Amino acid sequence: MPKFKYVATSNNDSSKTVTGTLDAPDEAAVVAALKKQRIQPLRVTIDGSRSSSFGKLFGGGKVKSDDLVIFTRQLSAMVGAGVPLLRALNSLEQHAESPALKSILVAVIKDVEGGAPLADALEKHPNTFSDVYINMVRAGEAAGILDDILKRLALQQEKNASIRKKVKSAMAYPMVLMVITVIAFFGLMLFVIPQIGKILLDLGGPDAELPLLTKIMLGISAFSLQWWYILIPAIVGGVFLVLRYIKTPIGKRHFHRLVLKVPAVNTIIKKVVIARFARTFSSLNGAGVSILETLTVTSRALGNVIYEDALLEAIEKVKNGQQLSQVLEQDDLFPAIVPQMLAVGEETGQTDVVLLKVADFFEEEVDTSINSLSSIIEPVMIVIMGSAVGLIAASVMGPIASLSQNIKG
Repeated sequence: MPKFKYVATSNNDSSKTVTGTLDAPDEAAVVAALKKQRIQPLRVTIDGSRSSSFGKLFGGGKVKSDDLVIFTRQLSAMVGAGVPLLRALNSLEQHAESPALKSILVAVIKDVEGGAPLADALEKHPNTFSDVYINMVRAGEAAGILDDILKRLALQQEKNASIRKKVKSAMAYPMVLMVITVIAFFGLMLFVIPQIGKILLDLGGPDAELPLLTKIMLGISAFSLQWWYILIPAIVGGVFLVLRYIKTPIGKRHFHRLVLKVPAVNTIIKKVVIARFARTFSSLNGAGVSILETLTVTSRALGNVIYEDALLEAIEKVKNGQQLSQVLEQDDLFPAIVPQMLAVGEETGQTDVVLLKVADFFEEEVDTSINSLSSIIEPVMIVIMGSAVGLIAASVMGPIASLSQNIKG
């Protein structure tokens, strides 16, 4: 529920003003509440400080996927039990633990009270409710099976969230190791190698002949030490620019095309996208959404621009009378099992059921692939870290051993 700030005067003494905050669904409710307290409001404004600054900085303004799944399941259960939609929404808004979801539900309830369909009310909050979510709710309302559609939505969101968490957890370990390696490398270059360089010069004198590897390491260290105030911001800025570029349409396309070519990673990405395609298509098709609308919405839910382009091209071919299974069979992006199972679904009229089995199959494949990749990444990263440390150790210990032999001689 949003928080409102007010400036008001007391009915007993109009010369003095009072200020405060109040939680209420809208301004009218604030005015009514103040008048009950015998306070005359002068100005009522929404308090955006909490959500606009601190909340947004730490992601407080975004509804978590777990909260959305719980909301969807609860709404499905209440609608299925015969509770009127408005009463169900009001009950969920009152008991919602997420401030962001509570605020959105207040706006949704207001729209529904005004006569808008639930799908139209949800459509005003695209950052929380995806195209898939909205289209399925719209189809459920039209067919009178909203409770069943909400159950499908909750299951689909749980599966998507599960895959997302597994991919993130698989990538977290190598990323942490990589960051540690980079920090350790620069730490050695800035603090350890310069001291060792002084020791080598003290032992061998200014004319001492050092191995090539040692000269390279000392050169890198000297450069890093001299230009660190430029080097570090340049690296941070470079990473920032790359991330910004990836978010642009062209950059996103190049990045998505690149990840589909990286060995080991491309297998997981393809399986994740295919599982998402099969489950989303199945849910929309089972809800009675038209094939063209299903393809359009599904293309935007895959998370990969290359696959999105492939489905948009498929729409044009389907419009010309081709079966979707035939179109996907001609595209190398889709494994052979997808068009084969889709053809079976088209023949039997159970496309949603068949694609649901495809989604389950590829989600299990994703689990297997991630576990395999995780078991490979750990020793590879350890070897990389060990090689970096070993290279630095060899560049240091070699000349020290050589100089100590000369001193003994």
